[in-house]
Amino acid sequence: MVAGVDEAGRGCVIGPLVVAGVLVKEENLPVLRQLGVKDSKLLSPKKREALFTEIARLAEKHHVVKLLPSEIDRAVECKRKLHKLNRLEAQTMSQIINALNPDEAYVDAADVIEERFKHHIQEGLTVKAKITSRHKADKIYPVVSAASIIAKVERDKEIEALKGVYGDFGSGYLTDQKTMRFLRQWLQTHAEYPSCVRQSWKPAKQVKNEKGAVQKKLA
Repeated sequence: MVAGVDEAGRGCVIGPLVVAGVLVKEENLPVLRQLGVKDSKLLSPKKREALFTEIARLAEKHHVVKLLPSEIDRAVECKRKLHKLNRLEAQTMSQIINALNPDEAYVDAADVIEERFKHHIQEGLTVKAKITSRHKADKIYPVVSAASIIAKVERDKEIEALKGVYGDFGSGYLTDQKTMRFLRQWLQTHAEYPSCVRQSWKPAKQVKNEKGAVQKKLA
């Protein structure tokens, strides 16, 4: 059995970081290519949803973990370097690999050093699985592409649910002006960000500091 593990939403300031794993029989790996499975960022939302169904049907099982902004903030703000976001993601991937129990797992390395990321994953394993940690694994291994699609579709669902509560804040990414405008407008009428915002992200802190500076001038 072969597993692929990837994430969606790592760079977002709004919403969860979703990590997904897919377990596939080795003989079914070519079928993923035939389905047109590739990096989720290269696919339209409609195509991702269609492939999600096909992947779920083909896979022996899949496992998804959603890391809340509060969990991410704790990891980012922790003073010990070993417990930053990369370590949190590695621990989550360990959890997923343990749940899938593959013979081999391919993961998209979040760390600049692939082997270090692999080591952090291995620290949390309770199963005997060979780990291959590669940058851009979602573009190299179809089984990781499949996990990328599962993660992206699950995150998109979370984002749509949040928009039902807070209104249209855009994609949730820092490069999205609608997202940054939402953060500024929210703080005009609220003392704190809502729980869906990653408050440890520097741009989110900067927006909050700007508000504080304006209030001091008005005082």
